[in-house]
Amino acid sequence: MIDFDLIAWDPEENVQHVAEHGLTPEEVDSVLENPLREGASQTTGRPVVWGWTYTGRHIMVVFEVDDAGGYVVICPVTAYEVPPTS
Repeated sequence: MIDFDLIAWDPEENVQHVAEHGLTPEEVDSVLENPLREGASQTTGRPVVWGWTYTGRHIMVVFEVDDAGGYVVICPVTAYEVPPTS
């Protein structure tokens, strides 16, 4: 699935944004590290993944990828709970 070196969190940006959806960075990290499915956002075209958090919630994570500087860095943009697909 996704091969990355680091997940970037900014307390004033993406941490706050996922918290507005009732999620923690740790829950988002758990899905980025073990996604069930990958795709692209229908509205922005950004990459997305779906999966189960370690707390048992099914979420979708929208993110950006920065691979400049020799490392692949994932920057979550938003995440929210979604119904599981069959």
